Amino acid sequence: MKDIKAVYFVGAGGIGMSAIARYFISRGMVVAGYDKTPSDLTRQLEKEGMLIHYEENIDEIPQACRLPQSCLVIYTPAIPAEHLELQYFRENGFEIQKRAQVLGTLTRQHKGLCVAGTHGKTTTSTMCAHIMHQSHLDCNAFLGGISKNYGTNYILSKSDYVVIEADEFDRSFHWLRPWMSVITATDPDHLDIYGTKEAYLESFRHYTELIQPGGALIVHRNLEMKESLQQGVRRYDYSLNEGDFHAENIVIDNGNITFDFVSPIESIKKIELGQPVPINIENAVAAMAMAQLAGCTAEELSYGMKTYGGVDRRFDFKIKNDRCVFLSDYAHHPKEIYHSARSIRELYRDRKITAIFQPHLYTRTRDFYHEFADALSQLDEVILTEIYPARELPIEGVTSQLIYDNLQPGVEKQMIRKDDVLEFVKSRSFDVLIVLGAGDLDNYVPEITKLLNNKS
Repeated sequence: MKDIKAVYFVGAGGIGMSAIARYFISRGMVVAGYDKTPSDLTRQLEKEGMLIHYEENIDEIPQACRLPQSCLVIYTPAIPAEHLELQYFRENGFEIQKRAQVLGTLTRQHKGLCVAGTHGKTTTSTMCAHIMHQSHLDCNAFLGGISKNYGTNYILSKSDYVVIEADEFDRSFHWLRPWMSVITATDPDHLDIYGTKEAYLESFRHYTELIQPGGALIVHRNLEMKESLQQGVRRYDYSLNEGDFHAENIVIDNGNITFDFVSPIESIKKIELGQPVPINIENAVAAMAMAQLAGCTAEELSYGMKTYGGVDRRFDFKIKNDRCVFLSDYAHHPKEIYHSARSIRELYRDRKITAIFQPHLYTRTRDFYHEFADALSQLDEVILTEIYPARELPIEGVTSQLIYDNLQPGVEKQMIRKDDVLEFVKSRSFDVLIVLGAGDLDNYVPEITKLLNNKS
């Protein structure tokens, strides 16, 4: 990157974009940008010094961001090519980079500890960042969710390490040059971008070529992808109960989880999970493996896992008592929902579990409605809202009804409008309630929490 004094973000409010914005704010640069709608995150960025506007308008671009020789423009692939401000920057010779390109530069300047995969990458990268940050090594971090330990998705330090969530959407992770990487899963997703499962798997194969010699790949066992490593890159595998790194003697008791961490470097007895959710055991194994390979001690690994507080919207408990349990989870791919449902069933075997699910994207619903129905059918009751479109236009015949019609017999089910969710919650009592999805249903979670607390 050239000698820049200002950075402008087209699409400022995304979770990944905001982490990079904070990086440049911390370096004293003028940081500004556009986003479509205000949010808690954009309001927080404004408090931290970022100049944000919400109207697609060239006149709103600050003067400091109008000099091509000293302003870097960063955009997200979710922004359409015809966006007026993006067109302005292109026509006037600005250096324009995707968010992933900027992260790629950082992986060349630091030792990048990257986590890729269809699901589990936000939790695993946040766990690894917490272990590293409280260890003698420390780290910088760019995360895909808000860490509850730090109240942010960004950690800044003078460390030589940077933890990065490696996003496969739009092949963004091909800009990275990891020192080490975990790959958690390669269940096909984003087929609107990739077209076929084979192209999706090929994208991950190419990603493994980018790991630097002297580094390491830690890959989940039995993935369909084939890796292609440079000479000098070490390879390890992991899973819940087998592989180079795995867990043994798992004890789930009264809301607590402990296990032994088995490692070719040094095994550790009685790891205690700070966020005791069954799905997190496997994520913890991967996070500890990468942190241990980077040089964290057994004591640092144990303390890091015990004090890990979780991520907003990742199995995020809002109410947890004998009368009612309520949580929010970002799960939006069938495999994520499957693991989330299995975990909550394991924790609450004898209680009625209700899910309110907002499908995310028409293409994902079209491609995976059978799988969504199978995953959700592990629960007792499923409430479906309309699809959250995000960047997409409607597809004829693709609605939440496809999932609804394929839920297994015996599952209580209902379709409601998103706007009616609060009234629905008000009218019912729940034993265990979970809100699922990556759309905007999560905006109702604070109000749902209030309603349920008032009832109990």
